Amino acid sequence: MRGIAMLAGFTMLGVFLAPAAQSAQNQATAASVADAAVATWTRDAATAEAARSTKDTSKAKASEGDDAEATAQLLVSRRLIVPVLGVRRASLRDSFAERRGVKAHEAIDIAAPRGTPVVAAHDGRVAKLYRSLAGGLTVYQFDIDARFAYYYAHLDGYTDGLREGTMLKRGDPIGYVGSTGNARPDAPHLHFAIFRLGPDKKWWKGSPINPFPFLNDTAQ
Repeated sequence: MRGIAMLAGFTMLGVFLAPAAQSAQNQATAASVADAAVATWTRDAATAEAARSTKDTSKAKASEGDDAEATAQLLVSRRLIVPVLGVRRASLRDSFAERRGVKAHEAIDIAAPRGTPVVAAHDGRVAKLYRSLAGGLTVYQFDIDARFAYYYAHLDGYTDGLREGTMLKRGDPIGYVGSTGNARPDAPHLHFAIFRLGPDKKWWKGSPINPFPFLNDTAQ
């Protein structure tokens, strides 16, 4: 009788424990499903974000390409001239990408005898006359729309009467070839650069543009 009672007790205990075990198993299954769902959502979200990032990067690159093309077309339409009197385009050398010590050149050097007149590459306003350790005597000229700055450096001197705010026409004299600043005394030249101005129109900063493809002989 005692054995039968114990057996009955175990049976009853099994009856009570079985639902609890099933409930725990169900909870574990539910938790596993939830974890899987979270993992799937996280993976899908990451994939979607990566796709958006790739799309945004592609859009940015396309926008940059469009901006570069528009900039090039605008500079071509300006018909900039070689800004040293008597120097032909055929004699120019593209040194924009060369290094000058630890810095990129981001300009071209136009060699000419000391004292050769330097002229405005295009119409625009003298934004700044400045003397620096590197550039020596310099002129910063904004173009007619204040989109670009033309930079003339290592000048031996300025043309008489040149002032900040002076409005220049293409070919107007602005100074003379020299070797002021960090240029070699035995190698006078004009350091000529173009940069695209930012929204704040600061004369000393902008995005450099290679002048070489856009310069034309004076007669053109």
